[in-house]
Amino acid sequence: MYTNCHTYYSLRYGVLSVLQLLELAKKNAVEQLALTDINSTSACLEFIRGATKENIKPIVGADIRNGNTRCYVCLAKNNHGYLEINQFLTQHLHSHKEFPEIPPSFSDVIAIIPFEKVLEFELETFAPNWYIGISVTELNKLKFSHLKSHTDKLVLLQPVTFCNQVHVNIHRLLRCIDLNIVLSKLPEAEQGATKDKMYSLKELDSLFEGFEHILSNTQAILNTCTIDFKFDEKRENQNQATYLENAEADYNRLIALVEERIESRYKTVDSKITERIEKELNAIRQMDFVSYFLINYDIVQYAVKNDYPYIGRGSGANSVVAYVLGITNVDPIELDLYFERFINLYRSSPPDFDIDFSWKDRDDVTRYIFERFPNTALMGTYVTFQYRAVIRELGKVFGLPKAEIDDFIKGDKQNKKNDHYFKLVLKYSKLIHGFPNYLSVHSGGIVITKNPVQAYCATFMPPKGFQTLQIDMHIAEAVGIFKFDILAQRGLSKIKDAIELIKENQPNATIKNIDDTAPFKNDPAINDLLKVGDCMGVFYVESPAMRTLMTRLQTQDYLGLVAASSIIRPGVTNGGMKNTYIERHRFPEKRTEAHPVLMEIMSDTYGVMVYQEDVLKVAHYFAGLSLAEADVLRRGMSGKGRSKEQFDALEKKFYENCKAKGYTPKVIEEVWDQIKAFAGYAFAKGHSASYAVESYQSLYLKKYFPLEFMTAVLNNGGGFYNIDTYINEIFRCGGIVESPCINNSDHGNCIKGKTVYLGFGMTKNLEHRSVQKILNERQMFGFFKDFNDFLDRCKLGLEQLLLLIRLNAFRSLEPNKHKLMWFAHLSHHSIKNKELQPQLFKAKRVDYNLPTLKSEQIIDAYDNLELLGFTLHDDFRFIKPGEYPISNARDLKDFVNKQITILGKLVTSKTTKTSKGDYMAFSTFLDREGKCFDTVQFPKVMAKYPLAGIGVYWIKGTVSEDLGYYAITTTQIVKVPRLPDPRFAEEQKTQKSVSS
Repeated sequence: MYTNCHTYYSLRYGVLSVLQLLELAKKNAVEQLALTDINSTSACLEFIRGATKENIKPIVGADIRNGNTRCYVCLAKNNHGYLEINQFLTQHLHSHKEFPEIPPSFSDVIAIIPFEKVLEFELETFAPNWYIGISVTELNKLKFSHLKSHTDKLVLLQPVTFCNQVHVNIHRLLRCIDLNIVLSKLPEAEQGATKDKMYSLKELDSLFEGFEHILSNTQAILNTCTIDFKFDEKRENQNQATYLENAEADYNRLIALVEERIESRYKTVDSKITERIEKELNAIRQMDFVSYFLINYDIVQYAVKNDYPYIGRGSGANSVVAYVLGITNVDPIELDLYFERFINLYRSSPPDFDIDFSWKDRDDVTRYIFERFPNTALMGTYVTFQYRAVIRELGKVFGLPKAEIDDFIKGDKQNKKNDHYFKLVLKYSKLIHGFPNYLSVHSGGIVITKNPVQAYCATFMPPKGFQTLQIDMHIAEAVGIFKFDILAQRGLSKIKDAIELIKENQPNATIKNIDDTAPFKNDPAINDLLKVGDCMGVFYVESPAMRTLMTRLQTQDYLGLVAASSIIRPGVTNGGMKNTYIERHRFPEKRTEAHPVLMEIMSDTYGVMVYQEDVLKVAHYFAGLSLAEADVLRRGMSGKGRSKEQFDALEKKFYENCKAKGYTPKVIEEVWDQIKAFAGYAFAKGHSASYAVESYQSLYLKKYFPLEFMTAVLNNGGGFYNIDTYINEIFRCGGIVESPCINNSDHGNCIKGKTVYLGFGMTKNLEHRSVQKILNERQMFGFFKDFNDFLDRCKLGLEQLLLLIRLNAFRSLEPNKHKLMWFAHLSHHSIKNKELQPQLFKAKRVDYNLPTLKSEQIIDAYDNLELLGFTLHDDFRFIKPGEYPISNARDLKDFVNKQITILGKLVTSKTTKTSKGDYMAFSTFLDREGKCFDTVQFPKVMAKYPLAGIGVYWIKGTVSEDLGYYAITTTQIVKVPRLPDPRFAEEQKTQKSVSS
């Protein structure tokens, strides 16, 4: 009966979830209703899915508005009408054009024009599918209007937005947030009416007495609407059905590709390989995933053709077929990867192929996919209102001062002056928390559907120019749309850029084939880097946590790194499996502690669950669940399973089966707790193996070409640490790092021999056009001969020129930058930022006699710190004089369980909460030799000695040792002051003298 219902997907307007709307309909005995969110069909599929379960007939459409001015409501008569509405919305959302005031010509869409709109435009004739909408409040006006004679065109258009006054209040607050105004300034025109609510059918009959035809007309048009989508277990695959002309051609193509490429992957193709491939091909065909494999193959072939590095990972890395096709670079036979994690006949969704590209190449790959396949879109996602953000927004709505809002967020809730308003802020923040706030783009999901993407929802156009769905991955999967994950990372571009730098800097060097990682995995020198955690800049393994883990594990081979890549994940750690694995790995005698059945199932991980497929194995072989049930269990823990009832039933069956097998309650509880602890935070083994392959590629470059590799790391924005740390690593590897140089630097960082010249792009406040002028001039007319030559050829503003001088960028022309400072001020003309014109005769410049000016390293250090963000000097030389400890990181092993004092330059610090809610910190420092060491600050020490940002610290504490890994538990930690900038010290001295 209701043709205009809103949910909170009418962003910053609606307040009801889809579930609340359906519960409201049931409460009022409404058996059919239409969801029409404002300029959006985001909730339509979820609504259809939920309404069908509740035996309510769903009708879908959209409330078309310009701003908050309602134009008309569109209802889809069928799936084609739904497509029409979505295409109409898409056209205007993409172009940001206003919607037409009068409905366009649809073939399968009912358009309901509001009563007031019909009067405003003086409409007298109506298209067959046009109707006049009357709300409860407009009924009295209709009695005195000539429109009452259009008895066959009058229908109910009662907006359903609220249930109660609290909802109205939430709505008004949302409107203020949307308009960025205080509550007192909210215009009535920007709000819904308090009577925009649902009445029971009995109430409607009473209200429309004498106008029963309005209700019967409404019933009649709703009866003509039928929308058909299938979900969950009944869903149909909505992805592109075939890659070629038909399914048979697809399968033949897949077989041909496997036969064509298999010998490039396996030197000897034995029966084990052929049987595995045959098993996979039959499953892929039976599950109707052939086109999915061929499309992924097409995408990676485009990357190969364009020399774009990529990594294929996810559960698809468990597939030999994917390995042979080159989608992944991990051999499942070598690693004994579990086939059923990749695919099983109970699985309705295709395996995951997460394909990582360089952040520089991903957009072009995306462009290719959009051009190559007709029905393509990015997956959408909703950013929701988070609690602290809502508090801040509502504080602004109530006109509260920013300082008071900040204090309130920090925990100061005793503000007496505005206590009443803060109570309201707190109340409504809790109610709004979790509402969708705005549409965004999924991190890497792309859909390629068999129907136009608008058959499922409207799309919007984000800044990068690729149309994006108005739905998220959860409802997309439920209806049968499975995304392709096309992701971006910087690790791959570091590898590619490093190889290019090696070719330029060492043209005679022999670079091994980076894709053939077998020699790297068996190189003791590379594996030794893992063993000691010397992995700065290396993809996925450079963090303090990973360095700690590899040191404790004594990781020194590929399989060890594969395990470490998964053990580091929170699920393994939270379940206590990490420490158990480390102990059993280091001490073989402890492996006897494993349960015999678990040891048999997971012999490679000593009976410890480490990988996602271990959940499948344990659930199937240990607890006797079917593979289908085991996969539901795994997906439920990863957040992909949507049914709590189903998950709870499996938990009950798990316990019952284990009890029937004779396991003790203690063992059952322990195993189940480990399974629960995974909670989606574990990798598939093939996923970890894919990461490990990329890590080995980086490790090879770091070991044998460290300076070029670290330069590539700098050029790709660093990694886990700040830029300063990577520069220290270049020094540690025997390189020299110099600030930008007028004759040697480019926009990015470059390397010449063992010297890394920082790029002009690293300099704060140096304009891009200034850099372009310098580089263009140098490329066209050669190096600058002296400072005058630069001034003649590059017309920079004085401010930009002084930045370069302070960086000492002209040191190859004149080493004394203070002299250049004076000369720049004296010689600089008023001509600024003019395009360079060729000069036939150059004006002779005056050679000024300047006093002798002294330059100091500490001044250079302070200028570097301001303009680059780091000093490029030994920071330990610029601390105030004093008696400092002489210990370094290599000495920690001699102080186990003893007190040590040491100086360290802070690299990074991670704060975490204890079980009591107190804060503690894990920090990493560099010693004077540039080597890392770690500290732990427990709550009492952290409260007394808080860290005060990057700098050198005096540290006192006790050294602990854990399986070869050393750390300091601090008792004192104090930042050491820097020497003052002598320029400011002189200024302060002069000011003091004048004032006295």
